[in-house]
Amino acid sequence: MASAGLKRQRCSYTAPTARKRPETIGSPSQATDWSSLPLDIAGIVAERLLAEDVTDYMCFRAVCSHWRAAATSPCDPTLQETRFRPRGWVALCDGDGVRPADACEITFFHTSTGRRLLVRLTELENHRIVGFTDGLLILLNKATTVLRVLHPFTRAFVDLPPLAPIFRNLAKPMESRAWMKAAVCWAPASIAVVAWFPIAPVVIYADPGKPHWSVIHLGLDLCAALPFQGRLFGVRKGTGELVQVYPQCPQYPVVARVPITFGCPTLCRHHLVELGPHMLLAVQHRRVRRSEGWQPFAFALFLVNVRRRVLVPFGGLGDRALFLGKDRCLCVSAGKLPSISANSIYFAVPNHDPVVLHSLSSGTFERTSTFALIHDLKDRIRPSVRPFTLADHLMTYCHHFEWSKGLMFHEYYIIPFSWKNLWGEIMLQDCEIRLPGLGQEKAVGSLMSKKYNLISPKITGVTFALQWTNSGAVPKMLVLQ
Repeated sequence: MASAGLKRQRCSYTAPTARKRPETIGSPSQATDWSSLPLDIAGIVAERLLAEDVTDYMCFRAVCSHWRAAATSPCDPTLQETRFRPRGWVALCDGDGVRPADACEITFFHTSTGRRLLVRLTELENHRIVGFTDGLLILLNKATTVLRVLHPFTRAFVDLPPLAPIFRNLAKPMESRAWMKAAVCWAPASIAVVAWFPIAPVVIYADPGKPHWSVIHLGLDLCAALPFQGRLFGVRKGTGELVQVYPQCPQYPVVARVPITFGCPTLCRHHLVELGPHMLLAVQHRRVRRSEGWQPFAFALFLVNVRRRVLVPFGGLGDRALFLGKDRCLCVSAGKLPSISANSIYFAVPNHDPVVLHSLSSGTFERTSTFALIHDLKDRIRPSVRPFTLADHLMTYCHHFEWSKGLMFHEYYIIPFSWKNLWGEIMLQDCEIRLPGLGQEKAVGSLMSKKYNLISPKITGVTFALQWTNSGAVPKMLVLQ
């Protein structure tokens, strides 16, 4: 870089001399033309681009009709083909307090290339974004409660049955409707969507071929979940048990158990992260060692061997970094994102620090966003601190409550109750989901025990569900009919 205060030197420029264009050997039709690339070679190029990113593959197909014929269309109407999913793309937050669903646009960021795309999505109108899986958006229609899975780049979508019967009978609290969670999994003919709720301990699923939602788990309260290789895994709240949520596994529902050496499971936080072809379990516990400096928590990392149903201790992350959140977790390469610290964990300290950086190499902890708080737990003391760092954006993506409202997590990690206007707006947004009349619809539900205070709706056909109890790890198989 040139020193400050010095003028940039003008580049020397020499006018080009007239030069005769080389003659083309043979007829004009034999001139080099990329559009005439053999189909087999064009197909190889397309497959390599698709292995990196679906957007590059789409750009390749848009060059000419010849190249488009050499590559399969990514507009898969079933959304089942995982190769065409926008994997590696995360959604950024603008931090302006406008919900992406209201703005009908989302800024996507690719964690491997650093590429950023602003995508205008009119399909978001009158919808609530309830989840992401492999870059696919899971939308809930606020008027009809129909659930839709949308590919943000190809605009292909799959609709699933309305959730109104579930909301009326199994997930009555407003918080359950407003902050439901969902993930895309594998189904024989298309995809399946699994949904669970923050208060109602019930897990349901549906696929496009079914007219209604089915209950698969009763009394199962999840504190962490991860869609992995077409299945859904989760950690049962308060037990430290890693279970396979979908598809059902009645004989061996518990995949592994966290060792009791970390203390009571209720005092630990469990996070599931996709680490390439592996699933990683991060345990945040309080069994800290005496050392100099501030050390609020300690971490233990395990690779989950689903086939053998064991946890394998995992030492270091290498050039990777983990972002641990309440709703989602990320693993990114620090070698491709220089502003991210390698072999580190980014997490939040409850009710204290929004973003803390823990280096696994040195064992140190660093507060990165302490001074970015825009309030003193009561009143606003400073405006929003910009520009936001990439770590702030990735942490916000991992916390859906703040991201979905256009709020940066590190600034609104704690929202003072004195901010009545903001809390009032949040409450109004939570009440936007309307429940249409059931009419002739038949709801699929469960024989929930009275302690959950839920009504058993009518059931069409035979539905199987696993009933989890507070005591005992093996659930009971119920036949709902």
